[in-house]
Amino acid sequence: MQFIEMSGKTLLRIVQDDGPTVDELAAVGVVDESIIRINRQGDIELRRTDRWDLIGGLIGDFEVRVKRETGLDWA
Repeated sequence: MQFIEMSGKTLLRIVQDDGPTVDELAAVGVVDESIIRINRQGDIELRRTDRWDLIGGLIGDFEVRVKRETGLDWA
C-alpha cells in the first residue's frame, strides 16, 4: 500500500469540512509532533509507540491538498 507521511501539524493544516475536525483529531491523540500517514484511499493512520492506528479518513479532493502541503508523492 502506498502512503504519504507527514507531521500532525501538517495534517491539522489540511483537514477541512470533508473529514475529521481538528478537535476530533486532538481527541484521538494527534499533536503537532505526531507521525501521520495517509493512504490513497484517504485513511489516516497515527503512529503509536508499537503500531499504527487508523483514526479517520479524508474525502473529497484530499490528494491535491496532501501533495501540495507535503511536497511528497505516494511511496
